[in-house]
Amino acid sequence: MGEIFALTCALMWAFAVVLFRRSGETIPPLALNLFRVGLSSAAFLLTLAVLREPLFRPAPLSDYLILAASGIIAIALSDTLFHMSLNRVGAGVNAVVDTLYSPFTVVMAFLMLGERLSPLDIVGMVLIVTGVIIATRVKLPPGVTRGTLVLGILLGVGAMATLSFGIVLAKPVLERHDVVWSTTIRQLASLIVLIPAALLGPGGRRNFRVFRPDRSWRFSAPGTLMGSYLALLFWIGGMKYTSAGTAAILNQTSTIYLLILASVILKEPFTRRKGVAAGLALCGILLVLQPGF
Repeated sequence: MGEIFALTCALMWAFAVVLFRRSGETIPPLALNLFRVGLSSAAFLLTLAVLREPLFRPAPLSDYLILAASGIIAIALSDTLFHMSLNRVGAGVNAVVDTLYSPFTVVMAFLMLGERLSPLDIVGMVLIVTGVIIATRVKLPPGVTRGTLVLGILLGVGAMATLSFGIVLAKPVLERHDVVWSTTIRQLASLIVLIPAALLGPGGRRNFRVFRPDRSWRFSAPGTLMGSYLALLFWIGGMKYTSAGTAAILNQTSTIYLLILASVILKEPFTRRKGVAAGLALCGILLVLQPGF
């Protein structure tokens, strides 16, 4: 079940990225991130109300603190580093750096949780990451210096490291609690951090104008519900019901899904290069889904 959740998360996130690409044309990164976390936090609270589940349940304080730390590290901090990297080196280089997510998660799950991957899992991870790299065209923004390139890559590596650490940190707690409640606590903690960051960061109070309904909501609202609500639920579900390493490997396929969706929705050309990449990723998925030798 966890493997299905992880693959569904990747598909939902790919749909969301297509919408975020459109909304990002008019909304600054920090404001968009604030909107995503704010709207999705409201959606999670509404979900708890519908399910008649309390926000504060009889759980150890340590569980609350670990989930909160996970949200702050893997959402507020990681997303900030991601946008800083993206602004410096562009989407092409950043997409390649993003392939570090699954190897980082595998290593951290081994160090922190003692998880081990089967040989098929490792081969599958290599195939998927290779497919993502092949599919990505690296184009630097004009005027990028070597120093800026190095800094941008380091920021991107930091984003993937904090993302991996944050979710692996929470996995033992996720196994003790339901997905909706755990995700809500993580999201609210990240929102508490993002609000003062948005006030003090570039744009200041203007960042909060993003919550005023306008034409940009055509893309940002459904993108948020798919990427920061549904995808997040499936992401946490995947981490809960299978090993962190396996879930991370399957999550990495979002880039391949994005190639297909961008071709269908955004009318971007689906080249032979992208076809080869998709084929490698598909082979990797099949290997990871195998029960073993």
